[in-house]
Amino acid sequence: MSIWFSLVSGEKPQKLPVLLRGYALIQRNIYHSDWLSSLWERAYNDTPEEFISRGWDECLEVIERLNAALVSPDYTTDPCQATGEGWIAEEALATGLLCFLLYPEEPHKALQRAAVTSGDSDSIACLTGAFSGAYLGIDGWSENWVSRI
Repeated sequence: MSIWFSLVSGEKPQKLPVLLRGYALIQRNIYHSDWLSSLWERAYNDTPEEFISRGWDECLEVIERLNAALVSPDYTTDPCQATGEGWIAEEALATGLLCFLLYPEEPHKALQRAAVTSGDSDSIACLTGAFSGAYLGIDGWSENWVSRI
């Protein structure tokens, strides 16, 4: 189950890091060769499983940074300092999720926080908006924003 589907289905936003961690652990040794093909060979790994587990371990590391940031949320410090600048996928996901989780009921604030980060702010804001939209639906956004989009 995707994290977006979880939000659309009514899952509490605060549970997302736990769901992500669980998914990463389940997928850690599964290499989907039907769509990843021989990608593992480009990274000079001995096996597809070595390649995929290393990638999931990197995801687990950033999820731990996300969890640490959520213990005592800081609304004034750049989220990139906690979860990464978002130039790589797992950091963009974690930082976008952090921005969303800082303001789960206030999508405009969440998006504003994401858009002014010091990192890959357009990617981070895009992910933050996706989390907010999945959680709140179209009604979570002001009519002015909806009509402009």
